[in-house]
Amino acid sequence: MKVNEVISWLESQYPAVFAEDWDNVGFLVGDDKKEVHHVFLALDLTEGTLEQAIHAGADMIVTHHPMIFGGMKRINNHDFIGRKVLSLIQNGIQYYAMHTNYDILGMADLSADLLELQERSVLSVTGERDGKKEGIGRVGKLSHRMTLEECAGLVKRAFSLPDVKVYGNLTAEVERAAICTGSGKSLMKDVLASGAQVYVTGDIDHHTALDALDQGVCLIDAGHYGTEYIFMEAMKQRFQEKFPELQISCAKVQQPYTLIIE
Repeated sequence: MKVNEVISWLESQYPAVFAEDWDNVGFLVGDDKKEVHHVFLALDLTEGTLEQAIHAGADMIVTHHPMIFGGMKRINNHDFIGRKVLSLIQNGIQYYAMHTNYDILGMADLSADLLELQERSVLSVTGERDGKKEGIGRVGKLSHRMTLEECAGLVKRAFSLPDVKVYGNLTAEVERAAICTGSGKSLMKDVLASGAQVYVTGDIDHHTALDALDQGVCLIDAGHYGTEYIFMEAMKQRFQEKFPELQISCAKVQQPYTLIIE
């Protein structure tokens, strides 16, 4: 199978036109005429995940976050991104990224499914597909009314996380929840307009948290990695269903930080 066949399928499912203007998605490094036998999935193309892919014998890597965002005037071994580009080429690995287009057409419902949100709708509408509104995040009703502490426990279990950070009165009751994976503080206006009582996202800063609480919204910060590493297993299942002849593997699931309690 050729790389361009895999790319054609990916772009039929998650068209690049749905990505945000600032994003950089698609085929970023390689030769799409090459054969592909082993696809390696990762959230980020770090030096560590690249080493894992090389060791696994992968000939194509698909990540959620693009390794290349801005323009590059030179590619050499003096720059950490340049080193990874060189390593991809030297090891014959083709590289594809699917970021905000997947956030909109995949991750939003995937995360809402994990929280079992009912009567859900798009949190921030960015466009339409086949007459259906699409966008970033989801908002809906939890399976039942619960305390904020219980909701935090639900998030922790649903995403299999070692910890979550909670802002708000733990005994407060919540029923309507919003979720945006990754870094979702830019959607606070949408959260407030949605009537959500609790917002699940990552990368919440001090002032955003305090402002949200003053406006009646509790927050559960489950982390950027913690809410998005689900990309790997979800795409592995999709690849295996579509291309059973391909070997599909994923980067090791590992939080990028260490929590020191004592």
